[in-house]
Amino acid sequence: MNLKTGSLFWFDTLPSPFVYPKLTKDIQCDVLIIGGGEAGSLCSFYLVNSGVDTVMVDKRKVAHGSSCANTGLLHFANDKSLTSMIATFGEEKGARFYWMCKQAVEELQHITSQLEFSPDYIQRPSLYYASQPGDVQSLQTEYEWLSKYGFPVTFLQPDEIAERYSFSKPAALYSEGNAEFNPFKLVHSLLQHAHRKGMRIYAETEITHHILEGDTLLFFTAEGNYIRCKKAIFATGYETQQIKRNKNAVLSSSYALVTQQLPSFTGWHERSLIWETARPYLYLRTTVDNRIVAGGLDITSYDEQERDSHLQHKAKLLLQQVQDLFPSIPDMHIEYSWAATFGETHDGLPLIGTQPDFPQCYFLLGYGGNGTVLTMVGVQIIHDLVVKGFHTDAHLVEFARV
Repeated sequence: MNLKTGSLFWFDTLPSPFVYPKLTKDIQCDVLIIGGGEAGSLCSFYLVNSGVDTVMVDKRKVAHGSSCANTGLLHFANDKSLTSMIATFGEEKGARFYWMCKQAVEELQHITSQLEFSPDYIQRPSLYYASQPGDVQSLQTEYEWLSKYGFPVTFLQPDEIAERYSFSKPAALYSEGNAEFNPFKLVHSLLQHAHRKGMRIYAETEITHHILEGDTLLFFTAEGNYIRCKKAIFATGYETQQIKRNKNAVLSSSYALVTQQLPSFTGWHERSLIWETARPYLYLRTTVDNRIVAGGLDITSYDEQERDSHLQHKAKLLLQQVQDLFPSIPDMHIEYSWAATFGETHDGLPLIGTQPDFPQCYFLLGYGGNGTVLTMVGVQIIHDLVVKGFHTDAHLVEFARV
């Protein structure tokens, strides 16, 4: 599956990453992680720190799937609002899940502080604005729910937005406790940590099939080798739908751009993350080397040819939207742009846990616009399921809920 097309910015931020070998012999371990992106690398961090004999394989080079197309925004809020979560799952479950996301952002900060090189994790506020006047009431309701449960959020009127930004909107939620990061560096820094602690990592090693032999799993590679393990974690992202289709999963396509380095960010308060109530929504952030990252304009198809045919036009539209918000930032132009497959779920929660017909296997599908945070939530659950056999919140995101 071709997950992305275009010029990927993050590769140039780490031009000489560590290269992991191919698997050329039969091996065994306690836990096999399939997938060397964000999900797999975060799992490896937890498992290795718990002393679990772990092996990771990826059919590509590590961090060369969807992770390198990630735009690196971290919110405690999700595409599905707390208001909608409560309407769907009830107040207790909805509020609990939002708190899990807030804690996941904080845990990511804690993890990155332990790594040997920085993935450029920076705490940022977030502005979530009403795209049209008709969205103000729902934004007000969302503010009331978030405030009730102690989330650090402020409701801004149009004049208060205009005081902080070079634009005004009908209303906005301004929140603390969010962040930006470099996804490519994150994966490599996590894997470097795990590798130095003894985890074996094999790139360009494709798993073709597996069998259960007694109480042991045997995973076979395209080169004819096998990996014998007790448990396995599928951290295979959107391509998991080719392994086992989930009716709750929805694949589509999204677009992103990165500008040239800019001298200043006039009219951009605290270089906050920015997004909106429209669906699909525009979202923006800045980078450590003073660029703008913008994304959005999703389409419902994930057909590669159709997705890629829109890239040039979508990138131009995104740039125009950024220029409309920040007219005082002069001479903006596109230096990088890409299209990528994107996944979410019908009910707004990730898909984490076990599935029928895959004994001793766990699936970590952090599908959703807040994918890294959802993945972090899932990693902690998967770790506890593998190591302890249970997690108190696993029922919230299990496949069997639908």
